[in-house]
Amino acid sequence: MGKASKRKRKVSPPSTAKGPVKSAMAMVKSNPFEVKVNRQKFNILGRKTKNDVGLPGVSRSKAIKKRTQTLLKEYKEREKTNVFKDKRFGEYNTKISPEEKMIRRFTLERQQNYGKKSIYNLNEDEELTHYGQSLAEIEKLNDIVDSDSDTEEGGTLSAELTAAHFGGGGGLLRKKPPSGQQDEEEEKPKSRKELIEEMIAKSKQEKQERQTRRESALELTEKLDKDWKEIQTLIARKTPKSERKDKEVEKPKPDEYDMIVRELGFEMKAKPSERMKTEEELAKEEQARLQKLEADRLRRMRGIDEQENKKKPSHVSADDLADGFILDKDDRHLLSYKVRFKISFREDGKEDDENEEESEEESNEDEEDVAANSHSDLESDLESEEEAAGNTEQKKHKTNESESQNVEELDPKMKAAKSELPYVFAVPESYETFKSLLAGRTIEEQLIIVERIQKWNHPSLAVGNKAKLEKLFGFLLEYIGELATLDLPELRAIDKLVLPLYNLCQMFPEAASDSIKFILRDAAHDMEEVIEVKGRATFPGLDTLIYLKITSLLFPTSDFWHPIVTPAFTYMSQLLTKCRITTLQDVIKGLFICCLFLEYVSLSRRFVPELINFLLGVLHVSLPKKQAQGYTVVHPFTPVGKNSELLLVCDKKDLESWQKQKLPLSIVNKLKETSRTEINHIRLSCLALCFDLIKKCTALYESLPSFHEIMHPVRIVLTQHVPVNEYPEKLQELYHSALKELESKVKHYTPLICEKRKPVPLKQYTPKIMKHQFGGSSALCPFLSCMPRQ
Repeated sequence: MGKASKRKRKVSPPSTAKGPVKSAMAMVKSNPFEVKVNRQKFNILGRKTKNDVGLPGVSRSKAIKKRTQTLLKEYKEREKTNVFKDKRFGEYNTKISPEEKMIRRFTLERQQNYGKKSIYNLNEDEELTHYGQSLAEIEKLNDIVDSDSDTEEGGTLSAELTAAHFGGGGGLLRKKPPSGQQDEEEEKPKSRKELIEEMIAKSKQEKQERQTRRESALELTEKLDKDWKEIQTLIARKTPKSERKDKEVEKPKPDEYDMIVRELGFEMKAKPSERMKTEEELAKEEQARLQKLEADRLRRMRGIDEQENKKKPSHVSADDLADGFILDKDDRHLLSYKVRFKISFREDGKEDDENEEESEEESNEDEEDVAANSHSDLESDLESEEEAAGNTEQKKHKTNESESQNVEELDPKMKAAKSELPYVFAVPESYETFKSLLAGRTIEEQLIIVERIQKWNHPSLAVGNKAKLEKLFGFLLEYIGELATLDLPELRAIDKLVLPLYNLCQMFPEAASDSIKFILRDAAHDMEEVIEVKGRATFPGLDTLIYLKITSLLFPTSDFWHPIVTPAFTYMSQLLTKCRITTLQDVIKGLFICCLFLEYVSLSRRFVPELINFLLGVLHVSLPKKQAQGYTVVHPFTPVGKNSELLLVCDKKDLESWQKQKLPLSIVNKLKETSRTEINHIRLSCLALCFDLIKKCTALYESLPSFHEIMHPVRIVLTQHVPVNEYPEKLQELYHSALKELESKVKHYTPLICEKRKPVPLKQYTPKIMKHQFGGSSALCPFLSCMPRQ
């Protein structure tokens, strides 16, 4: 057997590409995703295959490149010619005469316009007719209406009148006899005047005949109506009322549903209301309103009259129709000439030369007349100048009087405008500027100034307004603290200024929280420094207490944790435990903090042990000196000492003259100037407030399981140590109401029981089992892994 022939390998032809193109083709061919192999089902000997391997990406790129070079170029150059071709027929053919050229052009033009204009109009060749007449011709006709007649017949003209006017040709006024009489004799032609008279007579006759026909028709119609009425009275027969009642059928009442449907049909439909405006639109409107008011105020302050600000009437053209013109008052001034004539006539009819006065146009007759006229002109000029001078003096006098009256009228307006508050305020850059704006103003004016600052500099109106108003919150907070530190604190002004402070806090909560946090942090650091130095602290000033009150108004106090309220809560707890009670002012400030605590926990009902301990201490300092039995006094109160009887009142007259009243915070600064009786009344008021707070705490903490144990010391003091009989009646009522509220709470303890629901098992881990071989045999060896159970 011969050797098997080796399969010839197909040698690829050498590529003509060089350089980067060759390398790119090599990369394409080496990429299996760019190569497409066309496989055959059977290999046939002797068949040569050309496209067994293809490159679709390369072929596609070549095809796109070829299209851009050919088709795209043709597409861009379509309907564009850079050579002007004269397509007129026979323009450059000298063998054809000009007449033949024109005839041929005309025929070509007719051939182009010939045929259907649209291939979709199927009825283009058909001509629509009506009673044998073309509709196109009927539409062109205009009905001739006779203006003298009111009937339908008056719109036609006689045949002769039509032929005379519209006959055409040269014989318009020539009467054409009928064809039968032309052979018999020829009539003499009538003139134009005769024909027109005949036409007028015939038209009048026809009009009169139409009028008589119309009148006769009306008379016949009236006669017919009259006869019909007479006959109708004979035919018609009225039925008597008795028969009519029997025959009458009761009308069915409308159904309730039908009545409701009719009512709904007559109800007014809802009208669409105006859309709600956005905050930016409202701010822009408010800014425009304030700007207009400020401009009016400045105009009034400068004494500028409103009439001067009005626009002068524009020039009116002579062609203006003045459709919307309304003449309220005729202020037009007519141009007048003052001309005086001194002319006297003699008996002989001649004019007198001495009194003669002529115009300049007629002054060229004689020299004497010219001299006399010039002399008279000089006299008249002098007289007119004197009169003009007198008139100007009178006018000046009147204008001075009117100006003085206007000044007198404008003075009060100018003063009122100057005293009026400006409507536009810029945000002050410093606290001193802000303080100067509010200095010397009433509280109402201060509120208006702050409101206008806020509206004029709204954050939506400019980019930097937000930062400016954030500063305004700090300035306002500092101003409130300054009002609280005065000798006579302006609590009413502080109460009014809380509203704009709240509005700014809602707009900028982050800046407001930072400002309050900064104040509370400084107060807490000051108290810690005093404790480190002296070992004890004192209650802060009135401004800090007001800041604590404002905190409860600006921020939510029911949250479990709040970045502002929680530090304030802690700071108040430290005040009730670390500040010693040495004076009556300390008791008042402590009771104020107790009231703030009840406001803070009114919703959350969070237990505050410092509150109960402080109220117990207040009851202790109102008792006479003796050993405390059944209860324990804790810091800051001392069981025995000089400050253990701060609220004790022994004067019976003061006890009898006491009346229940509220304790204002401003009384803290006035205790040094008050008398002994007033101080005793303040002590009793503090005790009454303590009874009221005990009652509120009882209602607040009654749901606590340890309520009775918490309130047990307070109950012992109220029942065993307080001298109730020595107190006034109003104070006794408060005492009994607090004690009744405290004793009405029954002890009830719920036993501990297990939960009825099934306990939730803890999450465990699923053991991962893997195959291991021990001693040549395969086995499963479980072990724990960190794979959670799925």
